[in-house]
Amino acid sequence: MLKPRDVKKAMEYRELIDVLMSDKHFADIVLYNGNVINVITREAYRADIAIKGDYIVLVGDCSSLIGPETQVVDVTGLYLSPGFIDSHMHFESSMLTITEFSRLSIPSGTTTLIADPHEIGNALGPVAMKAMADECNAVPNFVRLQVPALTPDAPRLETAGVDVNSKDMEDLLNYPNIFGIGELQGFSLAKHVYKNTPEIITDLLTSTIYARSIGKPVDGNAPGLFGAELAAHIICCGGTCSCHETTTKEECIEKLRQGVYVFMREGSTQRNMAECIKAVTEEGLDSRRLILVTDDMVAEDLEKTGHMNDVIRRTIREGVDPIEAIQMATINPATYWGLDDRGALLPGRVADIAVISDIREMTVEAVFIKGKLVASQGQLLIDLPKYTYPDVVKNSVKRAPITEADLEIRADGNTATVRYIQVIPDQNLTETGEAQVRVNRGVVEADINQDVIYLACIERYGRNGNIGKTMVKGVGLKQGAFAQSIAHDTHNITVTGTNLRDMVVAVNRVIEMGGGVAVANNGRVLDELPLPVGGLITDELTGPEVSAKIANLEKIVREQLGGTLHAPFMHVSFLALSTSPKWKITDKGLIDVDNFEILDPVVR
Repeated sequence: MLKPRDVKKAMEYRELIDVLMSDKHFADIVLYNGNVINVITREAYRADIAIKGDYIVLVGDCSSLIGPETQVVDVTGLYLSPGFIDSHMHFESSMLTITEFSRLSIPSGTTTLIADPHEIGNALGPVAMKAMADECNAVPNFVRLQVPALTPDAPRLETAGVDVNSKDMEDLLNYPNIFGIGELQGFSLAKHVYKNTPEIITDLLTSTIYARSIGKPVDGNAPGLFGAELAAHIICCGGTCSCHETTTKEECIEKLRQGVYVFMREGSTQRNMAECIKAVTEEGLDSRRLILVTDDMVAEDLEKTGHMNDVIRRTIREGVDPIEAIQMATINPATYWGLDDRGALLPGRVADIAVISDIREMTVEAVFIKGKLVASQGQLLIDLPKYTYPDVVKNSVKRAPITEADLEIRADGNTATVRYIQVIPDQNLTETGEAQVRVNRGVVEADINQDVIYLACIERYGRNGNIGKTMVKGVGLKQGAFAQSIAHDTHNITVTGTNLRDMVVAVNRVIEMGGGVAVANNGRVLDELPLPVGGLITDELTGPEVSAKIANLEKIVREQLGGTLHAPFMHVSFLALSTSPKWKITDKGLIDVDNFEILDPVVR
């Protein structure tokens, strides 16, 4: 027996057949005389596209499908591409709701988003992931979620707001708009997990095998894995998977040879495509399992440079044929996800279309979603009502204010050798280092001349009150501090600064706001951004408003505090990612990711 949605589709398809076979039924819209990008045959050629309702009826000569009510749009000289798909992204990293992210991304041609609510899942668990899944119904584009099978990713090394595991999977995976299991970070450090927490593997297998049994995909997360470790990770994912953490040509080749879909990440601060694409441009490998994704984008980049069109543009500049690059954001991801109704301009597929004037610069002139013109000349033409989240996903900060004593790193003598995390720009990987710094009355001091300053991670959910402390090099601050309730992936409060006083001021303002970003200097808050939804997202500001606010906060960090990193808040948030080498900070301390242990910030 057909379900109601299947009956509806059968009726819609019958209308398409009537248009094609009858002289009494006609297309709603015909895009006339465009250069159709065929991502199946990797070519572009002159053709029309006829649309009826939500669907493409015909690609070719559509003159016989034009009736008295048909809208004919002359697209001579323009390219017609399938709408773009971002296969791995996090709304939380943009600090935007799904609605506001869509408002910024649709005009640049993105019509499908596969998101991983890993961040809000760590903060608030299933209730928050379901709340985000509900918002998918509020937008015209196609949005689905891949939920985490495990939070936190490294239970012995960090504290999440809610612990999620296999017991939650049946409920979550059968919830509307939840598409499968997201990045399997719990088994990223394969050999260390097997040695130190083998019970996690059993639990993850319980989740992934269940997901596969109901036909839902599982994403991998395998940074730096080769050989047996990579094979173990693939098997844990259920036998096939993706990976968005590939950073070298050699790693990309290894994963492609093992059947992994390599998600070439090109976001605001993590850019790996240029290295991965060498597997094609230098080694000549087949590109069908290469997929372009953003992972993490800030609102300002979405607004000013675009979304997937910009990622495709960068890929073309690496020497890739434009149509092949477009395949990596259309048919390749549609194949991976089993989205047989999108990803190509073919009869019966959803009429999600990007109209492009310059194929090398990926200049998007107009966007159709389900056959409706929704954007033109970079402007959204439809109304997206503001979306407000329920109170159940707010008020996530549940700890008391801190003092300077809470952040002190103590040592004996007048000087001490300290360990520091070395930031790598545009990566979530880090390097390591040691520096000699002054000790004043038993307290380690920051040294701005060496660019070695304080870094701390403060548990914010009221579960244990932990505070992890270390030093960091590469942020570049000369004075002041900034704090945020953003710390991948458990999202405790991270703070970095040149002095403890300003760090405390910034942290306590984040606590007072119930989550957000605060920048402080000389004992006062210079600017702030409240993030009431899980301490990660604002449902009070529009996308352009968030973009402007973050731009001002970054300007303050750069011009008043002396910071040298672009997108400093996102860079610092990844210093807490306990599954990404080499050293990271969590609420439990300085983490040696490669060796699965907690280090003292002072070398004894």
